[in-house]
Amino acid sequence: MVAIPGGVFTMGTDEPEIHQDGEWPARRVHIKGFYMDQYEVSNEDFEGFVNSTGYVTEAEKFGDSFVFEGMLSEEVKADIHQAVAAAPWWLPVKGANWKHPEGPDSNISNRMAHPVLHVSWNDAVAFCTWAGKRLPTEAEWEYSCRGGLENRLFPWGNKLQPKGQHYANIWQGLFPTNNTGEDGYKGTAPVTAFPPNGYGLYNIVGNAWEWTSDWWAVHHSTDDVHNPKGPSSGTDRVKKGGSYMCHKSYCYRYRCAARSQNTPDSSASNLGFRCAADTLPGLR
Repeated sequence: MVAIPGGVFTMGTDEPEIHQDGEWPARRVHIKGFYMDQYEVSNEDFEGFVNSTGYVTEAEKFGDSFVFEGMLSEEVKADIHQAVAAAPWWLPVKGANWKHPEGPDSNISNRMAHPVLHVSWNDAVAFCTWAGKRLPTEAEWEYSCRGGLENRLFPWGNKLQPKGQHYANIWQGLFPTNNTGEDGYKGTAPVTAFPPNGYGLYNIVGNAWEWTSDWWAVHHSTDDVHNPKGPSSGTDRVKKGGSYMCHKSYCYRYRCAARSQNTPDSSASNLGFRCAADTLPGLR
């Protein structure tokens, strides 16, 4: 974990790219110091939790999870006869879970350093609690994402590729049919890949979406607030950061101010998390 110094920042933006997501208005938010995982929780980390506790994820209990079509074998696709109407590249795959991200014929043996996927919000909370941590609030997450920079699009500034260098694992090419993999990865990347931001956080945008503790809402007060925790109730939880599937033409959500949501029991092949804490937890 890394120490994130307390301070005040501008949350959101007055130049929203995706209006319906409630990225605006820009507002001043005060954050007290806390700790944030330097990396997304990896498969190796999550395996340690499961081995220690016997935890069974919701995707395992439900028997399926959503997988991006482009990652599936022809054999798996042949057995699927439904999709998400608004996003037909999302397919419910029987037997897809954190250990088998693309279904039963896949495994994570070569991806132990990659972010754990197919974890619901409830699964993420269970892991963080076990680790003596918690999920970050949306405000903490965005403050951390910005890395000490003010009013920038990305954790490193306003240019997507400064000096031609890739700073995040996102989609290059034509979404959803052709990912050129110019950044070195067509799916997830190791949690240590790419340069860290100003606070030393890796892959805070791109790679895998990250759950936060907040309930989802799209209307925000412009009042100065201190350590906001979001609405007191809701149906969906906020996720931040975008993933390896994000492209400006479709899901321009690898910006610090961008946000999206899922129900707390949802899981997918591009959704993970990292933990936060008020004080450093003891070593396990």
